Amino acid sequence: MPKVGVATGIEIEYETFGSPSQPTVLLVSGFTAQMLMWPVDFCRIIADAGFHVVRFDNRDCGLSTKLDGKAVDTDGVIRAALLDDPVPAVPYNLSDMAADAVGLLDALGIGAAHVIGGSMGGMIVQIMAIEHPTRVASLTSIMSNSGEPEFGQPTAEAMTALVTPPPTDRAAYIESSQKWMVWQSKKYATVEQNRIDAAASFDRAFYPEGAPRQLAAIYASGRRTDGLRAVTAPTLVIHGTDDTLIAPSGGQRAAELIPNARLDMVTDMGHDLPRPLWPRITGSIISHLKETPCPAR
Repeated sequence: MPKVGVATGIEIEYETFGSPSQPTVLLVSGFTAQMLMWPVDFCRIIADAGFHVVRFDNRDCGLSTKLDGKAVDTDGVIRAALLDDPVPAVPYNLSDMAADAVGLLDALGIGAAHVIGGSMGGMIVQIMAIEHPTRVASLTSIMSNSGEPEFGQPTAEAMTALVTPPPTDRAAYIESSQKWMVWQSKKYATVEQNRIDAAASFDRAFYPEGAPRQLAAIYASGRRTDGLRAVTAPTLVIHGTDDTLIAPSGGQRAAELIPNARLDMVTDMGHDLPRPLWPRITGSIISHLKETPCPAR
């Protein structure tokens, strides 16, 4: 897969599906999630509907630039954010990550794209729509929130599972993927699929050092309340009714803030994209994309 440098000084690893002569759909991954978050078959479903699909690794993850050795007081950032106090300095925030995504579009010669983000990726694409509105033809925010601590709070069990450092041994890491089930779709998640996904992720790029910096970026970026009220891009918000990592109120609040946003609550969906729900999820996404014109390149 190719890698390109962007104006922020970061190199981004990316992969494309479909013809570049079609409108582009940019898929933005979540916290510590490599581009593998968007499975190949999922990408192909969207590409086969007439789109040029781009998935990529965020900074500090996968095969994109890693900020080795950059220290951050993640606990202090989270504590300050929850108290609405000034946060300590961070190596980067979500606006920087949004600028990376825009830089990727620049490098590929793409003026505007349909942008889709999941979890932290949903936060990033929201910021793209706020800070780079001419680059966003449409916005789809999946299992995300508005940056307001009052909405979308995780359960204590889910948060603990998220922030507990993973084992560094391959076999132990794969075995530890069982903990993901605390936030996944109760009806569809399986230990076997998690092990497969964990092995693929570990073998491609195991980099737990990026997690504290990405988590700090989320909390340091604060509330998007006013910015979301000013979003002009046609918006779809998708959220699962069984999400315990970002509770359904997170998606509901984002849809409430964004003018004319359509909220699609998916029954039996947790904080994941289970294959049995792909027809439901991709159908909603493709319908949304086709309602909004987007020039190719």
